[in-house]
Amino acid sequence: MAPGGEKKILVARKGRLRQRYDGEYRLVAGCVPYRVGADGQPELLMVSTPNRDDLVFPKGGWEDDEDVHEAACREALEEAGVKGAINRTALGMWVFRSKSSPVSGDSPRGACKGYIFALEVAEELEQWPEQDTHGRRWVSPADAYRLCRYDWMREALSALLGRLAAKPAAQEMSDGHGGVYMMVKAAAAAADRAVALC
Repeated sequence: MAPGGEKKILVARKGRLRQRYDGEYRLVAGCVPYRVGADGQPELLMVSTPNRDDLVFPKGGWEDDEDVHEAACREALEEAGVKGAINRTALGMWVFRSKSSPVSGDSPRGACKGYIFALEVAEELEQWPEQDTHGRRWVSPADAYRLCRYDWMREALSALLGRLAAKPAAQEMSDGHGGVYMMVKAAAAAADRAVALC
């Protein structure tokens, strides 16, 4: 609620006036939103886009008044209506063509550099800025792979699932020295995770 008890309306950013660029590459930030179900299996959140039948992960332009993590969180909020903890270590960086820019030979003009992160969802909003154009759907990893439109999406999904699979194994390891190793391991894992709530 906003001051005075009024309901605050979230509005999506529009246009590219504040868009960041690296040379001719438009900089993009996004995330793979996920949660772990009661059965311990991950579920992925994907969004629909206008005039398309397939699903994508939320992403969009990284603007000059935010860092890359804030941009990824904002896109998840605007397109999917979710908030959570973002892992500050990127799943990867990919170069791809914008759907609105034609391919022009080997020139980077119209291409994007996209930084994709894992976002563990903590809250789903009932209303979100782009819900009229972006529906959301929780899917299994197998369905997410099938629905991924581009190779970079499958690669980001594979990176996330690899991290999630490695996490329980790391937590169960022991070196027999009364937990000292676990304390160090936990600190190292916390440094790698370096989550930010958004």
